[in-house]
Amino acid sequence: MKHLDKLIQELIRIPEEKPWLEFKHNNYAPDMIGKDISALANSAALYEKKCAYMLWGVTDGTHELCGTKYDLQSLKKGSQEIGNWLRSLLSPNAEFEFHTANIDGKQIGVLMVYPAVNQTVTFEKIEYIRSGSYTKKLSDFPALKIQLWDKIRNFRFEERYAQFDLPLSDALQLLDYTTYFERKALTLPTDLQGIAHYLLEEGLLIRQDNGLFAITNLGAVTLAKKLSHFDRLSRKALRIVQYDGTNRLNILRDETFDKGYISAFDSILKYMEALIPASEPIIHGLREKQTAYPLLAIRELLANALIHQNFAISGAGPVVEIFKNRIEITNPGTPLVDVYRIIDNPPKSRNEKLASLLRQLKMCEELGTGWDKTVIACEFQRLPAPKIDIYEDSMKVTLYAEIPFTSLSQADRLWACYLHGCVKWVSGEQVTNSSLRARFGLKPTSSATISRLIKEAVSRGLLKPADTETAPRYMKYIPIWA
Repeated sequence: MKHLDKLIQELIRIPEEKPWLEFKHNNYAPDMIGKDISALANSAALYEKKCAYMLWGVTDGTHELCGTKYDLQSLKKGSQEIGNWLRSLLSPNAEFEFHTANIDGKQIGVLMVYPAVNQTVTFEKIEYIRSGSYTKKLSDFPALKIQLWDKIRNFRFEERYAQFDLPLSDALQLLDYTTYFERKALTLPTDLQGIAHYLLEEGLLIRQDNGLFAITNLGAVTLAKKLSHFDRLSRKALRIVQYDGTNRLNILRDETFDKGYISAFDSILKYMEALIPASEPIIHGLREKQTAYPLLAIRELLANALIHQNFAISGAGPVVEIFKNRIEITNPGTPLVDVYRIIDNPPKSRNEKLASLLRQLKMCEELGTGWDKTVIACEFQRLPAPKIDIYEDSMKVTLYAEIPFTSLSQADRLWACYLHGCVKWVSGEQVTNSSLRARFGLKPTSSATISRLIKEAVSRGLLKPADTETAPRYMKYIPIWA
C-alpha cells in the first residue's frame, strides 16, 4: 500500500484511542481481533469515517513506535490462516486488510477496517461497537444502535472511497475516462481539470478537504482500467468460464475481465457471442446468423447481474458459466422483488446510482423491462423459460439451449406457462391454448396436452381464468395476481 508510513505517522499523532482507532503492542488473540473488526467497522459507519484502524507495535499511552515481532499476514489460527478464519466467522459484509510497514527498523502492523455496508458487521453473529477505548456488544447501547442503523441506511456503497489521497493525475491514470466521454457523446476536454469536472459531477471522483482526490466505488466499478488496482473491488471483476460438456469437470476457457463494467461490457458480449454455438440458415433468400441463445437475453441478464449485485458481500463477484446445454449467470445478493413478480414489478435496485449512470451510458435501462425482453426472446426461439435459483447470499439465472417439449419436466413446463402469462399480461393480452402452443412450437394436435398444462397451472395458483363465465373452449387466462 502506498504511503503506509505516512498514514501510520498521522495516526500515532492522535493523542488517544478513538472509536475508529485502536493501538496494540503484541496482542494477537484471534477472538479479540474478530470482535474488534466488527466494532471498528460499525464505529467507522457510525462516525462516517472512510476507514478504521488497528495498529500493532505502538506503545500504549505515549503512542511511540516500539515495533511488533509478528507479521499479521502470516498469523494462523490452528492450521488456518487468520484472515480466512476471521472471514468464516464475520458477516459477509466485513471488509478488512492486513498490512505491514517497516519504519526506522521497527515492524508495524496495520489492520484497515472499512465501514459496515447495508447492515452491521457481526462476529460469531454478535454485533460489537467501540465505546471509548473498549470493545463492547452493540446490544448494550440501544441508542447508538439506532444511530448506527440510520447511518448505514443513508450511506451507499457507490459513495464510499475505492482509493483516496491521490493527486488528480494519478487518479485519472486509474480510470478509462475516454469511454465515459465517448458514450455520452461529449468532446474530451484537453486538460485534466476539464476532465475532472465531469467526473466530479457524476460522483466518480471526490475532491477531498486536503486538496487530493478520491475515486469512489462508483467510479472504479464502472471505469477502472484494472479492477485489480483496487484491492477491495478486485473480486468484483466478471469471470467467464466455459466447460467441456454439461458438468464442471473439464474447463475449456477461464477469462476474467479486469476492467470497469462500462469499459468491459462490449468486449464481454463479443467474447460470449464467440463461445456460443451458432448457425447461418438461409431465410427468405438471405443468410442470417442464429445463436443457440438469444443475445438480447444474454445482454439483459448480464447487465442485471452486474448492476443489482450486492457489493457488500466481500470475496464474491459475478460469474458466467457456459456449458454445452446451458448458461448460468450468478451474482452475489438475492433479488429485491419476489421472483414471481419479477416481470410486472416496478424497477428496484440496491445500487441506484450505478443503475442510473449505466442507463445514461447506454448499457441498460431503468424501465424494469429487462426480464420482459429476456422471456420474450426465449419464447421467440422456443427455448425453455429462464430459471431463477435463490441461495443464501446469491442468485443464479440459467438460460437453456433448445429442449423438446416432450423432454421438459412438468416444473419447467409450468414455469414457462406462468411466465408466458406474465408477459402476455404486461402486453395487454391473455393466455390461450393457441398462444401457449405457439410458445412451445406445438401443432394443433397438442391442444389437449396444453389444456391439461393450463388446468395444472390454475390448480397450482399460477394462472386464473380471465372470465369465469366464458365457455371452456374460449377461455383465456391471466396471472393469479392480476
